[in-house]
Amino acid sequence: MRYQPVIVLLVAVLAMLASSAVSATKGTACYVGTWANYRDGNGKFNTSEHLNIDICDHIIYTFVGIRGDTGEVISLDDWLDYGTGSGGTGLRGFLNFTDLKKKNPNLRTSLAIGGWRQCSLNYSIVSNDPVKRRKFIDTAVGFLKEYNFDGFDLDWEYPSQRDGNPVDLENFNTLIREFREEFDKHGYYLSAAVGASNQAADLSYHVPSLSKYLDRIFVMAYDLHGSWDGITGIHAPLYRTSAYDNTNNETLASLYVDNCIRGWLNRGADPEKIGLGMPTYGKSFKLADSSNHNLAAPALPGNGGSAGPYTKESGTLGYNEYCEYKQTTGWTEVWDGEQIGIYAYTTTDWVGLDNQKSLCIKTKYAKDLKLGTTMIWAAETDDFRGVCGTAHPLLSAIKDGLSSNPTLC
Repeated sequence: MRYQPVIVLLVAVLAMLASSAVSATKGTACYVGTWANYRDGNGKFNTSEHLNIDICDHIIYTFVGIRGDTGEVISLDDWLDYGTGSGGTGLRGFLNFTDLKKKNPNLRTSLAIGGWRQCSLNYSIVSNDPVKRRKFIDTAVGFLKEYNFDGFDLDWEYPSQRDGNPVDLENFNTLIREFREEFDKHGYYLSAAVGASNQAADLSYHVPSLSKYLDRIFVMAYDLHGSWDGITGIHAPLYRTSAYDNTNNETLASLYVDNCIRGWLNRGADPEKIGLGMPTYGKSFKLADSSNHNLAAPALPGNGGSAGPYTKESGTLGYNEYCEYKQTTGWTEVWDGEQIGIYAYTTTDWVGLDNQKSLCIKTKYAKDLKLGTTMIWAAETDDFRGVCGTAHPLLSAIKDGLSSNPTLC
């Protein structure tokens, strides 16, 4: 009997350790923009050669699409997804992707549908029709079986928005419930990429239902600021900045990662289901006044800063593009310890983005909140070739942040 208190204490300690182990933040899900196969020079990304599957334990192939008239899942690029290329080797996009499990048997592979460019209309139509929903789910299962994917990722951007319908919120609930029922028969993994802001959460999702039916909720905690704001800003700031205090725009000031994640938690999201999304690219601006290059400086209206040589999109700059520019064109870089991120500028251009230090800190933040995992958009805009130093510096920073003794933050 005299040993009972010791036994009780031991049981309590073991239970605490078990609980801690269950809720620990683990791994990194990596979205892959497969169109980077078509990029020039150092930006050309070959999944089989350049994807780091030692750090990425869940890789997500983007994107397939949907037919609004039938609900069928369809390829958006037959040559990339299925086709053969020069020399008969071909891209075999789907199969090359899932074949990576031969190199890492613990790797999870998912197929993502949707994305920003596909808007919302077809998804709204399909989700509102029981017959089309059934076709959607059945053809998704067919893709996963045929090409050996482990899961499916719903990247509908966004229910009830962008040509959507107010009934999308309830229809999305129905859709994910029906996906869950079917996927449980096959052991498939079901995830969704969701808008980060409090407004997006309220407009598009019944948050507790997402926690119930999804295996993972990837919160896209980036693109919170951009050239549309009319003033410069880091697009994935961890915390609020005082630079917005004089803008009289509380909406802008409230768009920061911590506010978004806590908003999801307050609305009933299971922290262990959340994947904290982090960007490997920056949002860029054209300065209205070259002498004013601070945060919240006036920016020219339009599409943002100069396009990079690989992404070729005004207003967006891959980290790989930025680090090469920095080596050759004299960007001035500033660390912002208030928001946790960096910004850099020339006489005309301004860009806000994450670096190794900020991503390490964000990863520690995810651990502190006991979130399920980390996520990046996307693998192909990290410095995956190591042109500016060691390959995959941003992914490596996240891995370091997940370790018990981080050195980069």
